[in-house]
Amino acid sequence: MTDPLPFLRRLFDRAVEVADPMQSLAPYLPERPEGRLVVIGAGKASARMAEAVEAVYGPCEGLVITRYGYARPCEGIEIVEAAHPVPDEAGMVATRRMLELLESTGEGDMVLALISGGGSALLTAPAGEITLDEKRAMTDALLASGAPIGDINGIRKQVSAVKGGKLAAAAYPAKMLALMISDVPGDNPGDIASGPTVGDDGDAARAIATLDQWGVKPPASIAAYLAAGANPLPPDDERLSRVENVIYAAPSQSLEAAAEIARTEGVDVRILGDALEGEAREVAVAQAQTAVAVQASLAADARPVLLLSGGELTVTRRGDGVGGPNAEFSLALAIALKGADGIHAIACDTDGVDGAAEVAGAMIGPDTLSTASDDPQTALDRNDAHGFFERNGGQVVTGPTLTNVNDFRAIFIEPRG
Repeated sequence: MTDPLPFLRRLFDRAVEVADPMQSLAPYLPERPEGRLVVIGAGKASARMAEAVEAVYGPCEGLVITRYGYARPCEGIEIVEAAHPVPDEAGMVATRRMLELLESTGEGDMVLALISGGGSALLTAPAGEITLDEKRAMTDALLASGAPIGDINGIRKQVSAVKGGKLAAAAYPAKMLALMISDVPGDNPGDIASGPTVGDDGDAARAIATLDQWGVKPPASIAAYLAAGANPLPPDDERLSRVENVIYAAPSQSLEAAAEIARTEGVDVRILGDALEGEAREVAVAQAQTAVAVQASLAADARPVLLLSGGELTVTRRGDGVGGPNAEFSLALAIALKGADGIHAIACDTDGVDGAAEVAGAMIGPDTLSTASDDPQTALDRNDAHGFFERNGGQVVTGPTLTNVNDFRAIFIEPRG
């Protein structure tokens, strides 16, 4: 193998490919019901999922909300684009229309819900007297705090009129099948897009404690709503009794698909886990130590080793950069490796968007630091990893991938010498 970086990019592309709804969704669709079928959805992959549904069923009635730039051509299902990761007016208006559509369904109808990562921002229906601007402010503060996605989604459920099972409740007594692409560590259906079809076992007190833990002071209306107890929908609510939730694509499947390619090319694969969480730069240091230790254990004629991992890392914004956990992981990894010969890596988000940047992530090698035009540690301190790789090379730009099974990280280790 003469150049590890194209090899690593090929592994990432394969991980994305196997999660493409056009290749993976059809086997999970039942026969089209004879009665009314309504298709709804939200997330970065939802428009592609809708396209896959119509490829099997033909034109369908429905409404799906996806991220700007992620729309797909559908004959019957209406595709609406809205903002992510911070919600906007377009998402709120479309969510209201979706709720109205569900309220028109009856006991003999079938609702097909297409849920993927990003739905938390795209499905926007603030509860009580909470305004969109107030919800936007809280979301932005939470994303900057370094809080893990499970904590963020737990709060979102409490202050939403659609998350935590409330979207599904609006369709009762119609039957609902929710097909999901997981982008969350642990693949908990209640965490994907903040669980719009899954009841909420949290409560307002927990949300208040989580906000306090991460140093986020919510706007007054949100604080008042939580203080009054909010209005969660428990998992055993009768309105959820006709809902079936199915995760049909997950990070583990994408990691294994990449591993299969590596094994066929004579590489020893070690999967570190598909549900890693934590501060991106801290995980990078730990994985750099692992990579150096693995390399030290290899004989000169040993097969190369590939370390694979998935999950969702976080960035606590301290500087004026845009963050991005995959770019920040890559830069911190390069710094920790100190130009170690024979170690290359890639870290990308499978949806093509790393944090708030329209960049999937970055690749590094032994010369990443030695050829840089600016100081990498300064860039890391400013949360400006995306800027560093833009200036010095190494960015991975895919555009919309139309799927989302979270982060993909691969470290390729060759024997020394």
